[in-house]
Amino acid sequence: MAAQPEDRVRKIIHIDMDAFYAAVEQRDDPALRGKAIAVGRDRMRGVVATASYEARAFGVHSAMPSVTARHKCPGLIFVEPRFDVYKAVSRQIRGIFARVTPLIEPLSLDEAYLDVTDAAGETSATAIAEEIRAAIRAETGLTASAGVSYNKFLAKIASDYRKPDGMFVVTPQMGPAFVAALPVRKFHGIGPATAEKMLALGIATGGDLAARDLPFLTQRFGKAGAFYYWIARGIDGRPVRPDRERKSIGTETTFAADIASLDEARTALRPLAAKVWEHTRALRLSGRTATLKVKYADFRQITRSHTAPAAIASAAELESLGAALLAPLFPARKGIRLLGITLSSFEEETAPAPAQLRLAL
Repeated sequence: MAAQPEDRVRKIIHIDMDAFYAAVEQRDDPALRGKAIAVGRDRMRGVVATASYEARAFGVHSAMPSVTARHKCPGLIFVEPRFDVYKAVSRQIRGIFARVTPLIEPLSLDEAYLDVTDAAGETSATAIAEEIRAAIRAETGLTASAGVSYNKFLAKIASDYRKPDGMFVVTPQMGPAFVAALPVRKFHGIGPATAEKMLALGIATGGDLAARDLPFLTQRFGKAGAFYYWIARGIDGRPVRPDRERKSIGTETTFAADIASLDEARTALRPLAAKVWEHTRALRLSGRTATLKVKYADFRQITRSHTAPAAIASAAELESLGAALLAPLFPARKGIRLLGITLSSFEEETAPAPAQLRLAL
């Protein structure tokens, strides 16, 4: 759903746990505290699920191949993931959210949007966010960062503004100026390649983006142009949607430079498939349909899907299916700017249970 104007000011909080899997491991094993650790499998085809902030200082990040992570940080400690534990902690955190509002939209095990517009009463959303962060620390021993604003777009950006263990507030009064000064590469929803295209058009900041009209943006960015038009003005009317049924799990990457060969595409696909698989394992889901997404240099986008007779059983099988869908697309007439893979057709028995005045922020 595209961003759009709305007729009242909301109170939205975005909570993002700090290096969640790694933080749980450091909490549970004192010997790991203060160390550069990566949750993942230290093997040739392994991938980093998440990294501690000590490891991030070396450039290690989620979805990075384990071999690359080891090269960047020779002293890196790999820890096998314990998804049952992470899911249990996530349920504990969502229980804290539920004390405040029923309007909770989980994005993953470690982040969620909360709409506290009606739940807050006279209490500010800022105070509520501080109480949530304090409760998480007291009850789980973990830290969370929070973004507070009047829409989802700004709350998401704000939660990343003072990580780790921080909070940032974007009020309705400061929203347009905040967005105007923000580099477009910092916008949630604008990847590296799109940011580069915008820079080539003279669009470096939110202010530059807001100076372009809707026809200009839709002509150059398709349907996404309307989203860019509104968020450049600090406007995002998307509601917080609680208890959304999980239909699919996917991830994608936009390349800084277009890729042209099958080998490059298969190499890029590997960490994507691993990341999707780790996420499905964490949520105890199993799916039968693999969908490949390819966006070319001219922004033409295609998808290719394959539904297996039984649930896909491993990251390697998901990667293999994705590679089989890739192969007929080469040799490619144009370079590829974006590649993604999604798993869907989840088995029912394994699907998770459904987990006008300006207001003070």
